[in-house]
Amino acid sequence: MFNAMKPPLYDPEAVQPYRDELVAVGFEETFTPDEVKAAVENNSGKTVLYMINSVCGCAAGTARPGISLALQNNVIPDKLYTVFAGQEREAVEKLREYIPGFPPSSPSVALFKDGKLIYFMPRYEIEGREADEISEDLKAVFDKLCSAEGPSIPQERFEKIQYLRICGSKIPRFQG
Repeated sequence: MFNAMKPPLYDPEAVQPYRDELVAVGFEETFTPDEVKAAVENNSGKTVLYMINSVCGCAAGTARPGISLALQNNVIPDKLYTVFAGQEREAVEKLREYIPGFPPSSPSVALFKDGKLIYFMPRYEIEGREADEISEDLKAVFDKLCSAEGPSIPQERFEKIQYLRICGSKIPRFQG
């Protein structure tokens, strides 16, 4: 699951619930630079949404439910991918190559089309905001730039998802 050259910073078992929240609403996880490259570059004509997931309790704790709620919109991106900061470190570095002009930011949300960045929501636009506020911003972007039919999952499944929100992460550093 992770590259031994740069092992994860956090215990993989401890962050699994954060991963599961995004997978539950239709995201596909990417773990390697090659997977990131393929996701961004090999979806000709498609909109590709990428979320850089994070253990940051407050910001990620509203970003995940915010993006999930936005994916209940009638218009959504064609493809949904995620990569986890501090876990798949080389994959995150590769994704950040496609986000020029912005410093590293996690959590964050990037939208691509034909391999080009067309929208970016950095952490500073997430921090201190509620999930519904984040969702409204993303829905407006989806309505303007995307064309796939939503929602990403049926409403009945969406209503069963429970989100973790822990401010001041207590997840210990991974020791191998």
